[in-house]
Amino acid sequence: MSASKGLVTVSSGTQRGGIPIARMRSLYRVDEVGRKLDKLPEKEHEGLRSTYERMLEKGPERFQVKPSGLPAMDHLYDDLPNFAEVLDDIKRQIALCEDSRDALEITPLLLLGPPGVGKTHFARELSMLLGTGMGFMSMSSMTAGWVLSGASSQWKGARPGKVFETLVDGQYANPVMVVDEIDKAGGEHAYDPLGALYSLLEHDTAGSFTDEFAEVPIDASQVIWVATANDGRSIPEPILNRMNVYEVAAPDRDAARHIAAKLYRSIRSDHDWGSRFAPEPGHDVLDCMAEMAPRDMRRAWMTAFGNAKLGRRDRVEPCDLPEAGFKKSSIGFVQ
Repeated sequence: MSASKGLVTVSSGTQRGGIPIARMRSLYRVDEVGRKLDKLPEKEHEGLRSTYERMLEKGPERFQVKPSGLPAMDHLYDDLPNFAEVLDDIKRQIALCEDSRDALEITPLLLLGPPGVGKTHFARELSMLLGTGMGFMSMSSMTAGWVLSGASSQWKGARPGKVFETLVDGQYANPVMVVDEIDKAGGEHAYDPLGALYSLLEHDTAGSFTDEFAEVPIDASQVIWVATANDGRSIPEPILNRMNVYEVAAPDRDAARHIAAKLYRSIRSDHDWGSRFAPEPGHDVLDCMAEMAPRDMRRAWMTAFGNAKLGRRDRVEPCDLPEAGFKKSSIGFVQ
């Protein structure tokens, strides 16, 4: 329903690679918002009135971003070795549009894997790679479908859904929208938390998505969807059919050591006190770190640095790690 126009560059973009470029995309019709606002009774529906006024103030145009060229992705292959298949597909899809006027199209992704393999971390990195914003929804804590698509303004405490808020309040027409733990969506049958996804994951119907609170069609066709799950068996087949599904395995022991070493160097360089410690951790410490889930690694390193400092040592030793660090658990990255 909306046309792209006007080529611009945006400053907030990929950390590595070229500056992202964008065309402005109109997400909704201002005249329609104005008509809705004019019809509201005075001193009623203050939340809805505020929403319409915000839409008029911000205007309908948002950046539709894509990298100016094929971005550098070696760091992602290095940091997330278990996501190589997903990164290969994303690289192909970026390559198709990098030297054309076409918008970036990323087929909705479903990342299946055990806790801690880096699924949510990957989504954040993808947002940074593409130079666009990100919205986040944890389905394990949701009990009603309106969190995605909004609730009718007739209900007490109603508000717009996450998709509407991310598009209207953000800068981008194509943010990365993360649906975390989609397999844990609960709630009563009448309020299916995944109901809105049936239309949102389809390009044609997403172009005129109507939030139940605002009741104004909005263009959500450019949203880049990333869903994560531990188990795909509870996900409805129509949703699986709309997504590229990837089985993400945990990194092997060598990869876990590599992740732990990189995290050590990152923490050390981010703090002034880091210069008091050795540039690299010892092999014996990395062996211990590789036994724990890397979602716990940052806390373990911070505890170990503190213990080493109290012991007046410039190297972290295995005895500095918290005892929990030696318990065998899933190997992965921060989820």
